Amino acid sequence: MSDYQHRTVLLDEAVDALDITGARADGIYIDGTFGRGGHSRLILSRLSSKGRLIGFDKDTQAIATAAQINDDRFAIVHDSFATMRESLAEHGITQVDGILLDLGISSPQVDDATRGFSFRNDGPLDMRMDTTRGVSAAAWLATVPEQTLEKVIRDYGEERFAFQIAKAVVASRAIEPISGTRQLAAIVAGAVKTREKGKDPATRTFQAIRIFINKELEDLEAGLSAAYAMLAPGARLSVISFHSLEDRMVKQFMASKVNLPQPDRRLPIRAVDLPQPLMKLIAKIKPSAEEVDANPRSRSAVLRVAERLEPRA
Repeated sequence: MSDYQHRTVLLDEAVDALDITGARADGIYIDGTFGRGGHSRLILSRLSSKGRLIGFDKDTQAIATAAQINDDRFAIVHDSFATMRESLAEHGITQVDGILLDLGISSPQVDDATRGFSFRNDGPLDMRMDTTRGVSAAAWLATVPEQTLEKVIRDYGEERFAFQIAKAVVASRAIEPISGTRQLAAIVAGAVKTREKGKDPATRTFQAIRIFINKELEDLEAGLSAAYAMLAPGARLSVISFHSLEDRMVKQFMASKVNLPQPDRRLPIRAVDLPQPLMKLIAKIKPSAEEVDANPRSRSAVLRVAERLEPRA
């Protein structure tokens, strides 16, 4: 069990947004990113004795933490939230009353050097959220073609020196395997010509490799579609993102359900027959100054909330 502490970002705001009040307290909810259980515990405190909460997480340490929750209303699934429809269909659950997704990486994952997510302390270059599956970052870097690496760093890290970094990595691995976090950070630092103020030159590259290794954007795309399909009318989707790639996907997904393509206005179509919005936007919330002061890692967080609408009769 990890001793590293995690401060849940936008804890009250994200759970408040689910509107677990009145009869809704009897419903079924999903915490798609259990982490260390901050959001889940607060959701459970608001559910009635009839309510249910299903958590999802890929991280084995998160699953171990979830096992400590002794509550018959709670169950945990060791898998990505992208699988929620298939996983819950096996238990006869096809519709839920609210879904919360807290994207990105948790403080315990960052602070534990053995996980390989951070270069602040030296550790093995793993980066897998689920260490029981998939290929580690070190194994991937050992064979990935230079052009593929450049594309990953550019697209997922939004790094303008992706070409130089990829070239340096390939040259370095020809001399010795790249197996440690500090080793990779040093290679990147040598390839980046100018540095962003207050940011380590390796930050974007580490983000890019982590996102790729864990298929985070693919999971998010599939998870958003699955979430919409499972939401009951009136149920809400509450999503916290931490970087522009995630937030852009969430924003565009919600917008696609709100602003449906409309037919040519010149066509003789009654207003009642026009395509109606499938969701409505509820809120966009950022951490307060007090939360950012207490937890600087919350600075980039954005909470977006949307509600599924009743289908027109």
